Amino acid sequence: MPFPEAEAAMESRVSGILDGRAPECIWLLEHPSLYTAGTSAEEHELLDARLPVFRTGRGGHFTWHGPGQRVIYVMLDIGRRGISIHEFIRSLEEWGIAALAEFGLAAFRREGHVGVWARPRPGAPEAKIAAIGVRVRRGVTFHGMALNVSPDLAEFSGIIPCGISDRGVTSMADCGLPASIPDVNDALRRTCPWRD
Repeated sequence: MPFPEAEAAMESRVSGILDGRAPECIWLLEHPSLYTAGTSAEEHELLDARLPVFRTGRGGHFTWHGPGQRVIYVMLDIGRRGISIHEFIRSLEEWGIAALAEFGLAAFRREGHVGVWARPRPGAPEAKIAAIGVRVRRGVTFHGMALNVSPDLAEFSGIIPCGISDRGVTSMADCGLPASIPDVNDALRRTCPWRD
């Protein structure tokens, strides 16, 4: 799905949740190859604007979206649920870690950085496998998490991903897990912390 259409759909759904016209929603999708810039993105982090670049109101820096990546947009009324934004972000990280554990991958958090991390091979440096960037409007979240399943990791070379220059990015395929997007969808559904 093109990013502008997805962003417009999220805006509409969040407005509907706030007005009581629409239920909460967790949306699994895939974008064509593009970069998005969050509210903390700095111009020097865009190394090569060879792909379309979309400025967005989510938190975070630059990231890439495209084929082989499962994008998870979460539109949840955390205000009504009594969940703080910090708790919500921790829940997204825990969800990514739990879903990856379904495939035998021991993913983890990295102190001082939002997201989900993994080691592609024993002894290899840690690398980000899932990026998180969220926005909250009057207690309702949107945007969410992007999990690298089997993307072309070279696409990340046009940016400093998430503003972190001393660590790379990885994927499930890079970690030796040839999972399909439908397999990942099933794992995300099983491990979702908001199944009600």
